[in-house]
Amino acid sequence: MPPLVLTMGEPAGIGGELALAAWSRRAAGVPCFALLDDPDRLAKLARRLRLEVPIRTIEDPAEAAAVWGEALPVLPVRLAGPVVPGTPDPVNAPAVIGAIERAVALVSSGAASALVTNPIQKQVLIEAGFSHPGHTEFLAALAGPGTVPVMMLTCPGLRVVPITIHQSLKSAIEDLTIEKILTAARITAAALKRDFGIKRPTLAISGLNPHAGEGGAFGREEIEIIAPAIQTLRDEGLTVEGPLPADTMFHVKARQRYDAALCMYHDQALIPIKTIDFESGVNVTLGLPFVRSSPDHGTALNIAGTGKASAESLIAALVTADQMARMRAAARARKA
Repeated sequence: MPPLVLTMGEPAGIGGELALAAWSRRAAGVPCFALLDDPDRLAKLARRLRLEVPIRTIEDPAEAAAVWGEALPVLPVRLAGPVVPGTPDPVNAPAVIGAIERAVALVSSGAASALVTNPIQKQVLIEAGFSHPGHTEFLAALAGPGTVPVMMLTCPGLRVVPITIHQSLKSAIEDLTIEKILTAARITAAALKRDFGIKRPTLAISGLNPHAGEGGAFGREEIEIIAPAIQTLRDEGLTVEGPLPADTMFHVKARQRYDAALCMYHDQALIPIKTIDFESGVNVTLGLPFVRSSPDHGTALNIAGTGKASAESLIAALVTADQMARMRAAARARKA
């Protein structure tokens, strides 16, 4: 297997120190990755945090495995300005964007087995001319026309997919359609089979309103949008439960009945998973032609450069990406 490729994310955030910490845990099973970052700033950061992490510059991901046991392999990305932890500088935005673009090129060509992304500071990138709402939309654009990304958050014991994502609750309700539910459910079911080895996945689909609408007493979205989508999915041969009241979907026994929960809006999906496993949750983008995962947290500018940030979510993202890439490779081998 080629190595994973990890992007730098926001240089003033915690991505660099998480990458250093992840390499330090390589003996515990962290898979080999090549980091797209500035070697000089990483060396300075390691000294600041008193981490014994040698930095080794490489030119090709294929060199990473030979370096991995002795040093952190870095594909160099030169930053335009100095980095002050906690204080993003738009002058470095082109390097952040360029690292993502190069990482996608590497994984698309097969030089890397999967893409793991450190968190970006979207406002800083937008100030520098970035035209996408976030990482996921940018990756979909790089993947090519017709790519429909689906966000899935995963931790041991729970996978959740929000049908609508980064928008106001009012607009999320207005934008909810049968087709959006069908698209997310089909992509999720296919990914569970291909990337997670679940032969016949069960999807649990939430309602939108309290008590899943209470037969129309609290809203008709369940009757007019969600239930018709569920029936179509069942007609297609998928195993689907719902519409389920969101307040009873996530206790321990309920979670044992399904492989992924599809929820109607952002917080309905993310509150339970972040409550269950805030430290180690992983964000996976389904629907891309390559494997992509990321930590389930932001840049944490308030603690950047202090060494206080937990690397658990990044490590979980690396492990998850490696497992997914191996599942895809095995499936390709069986077809060959």
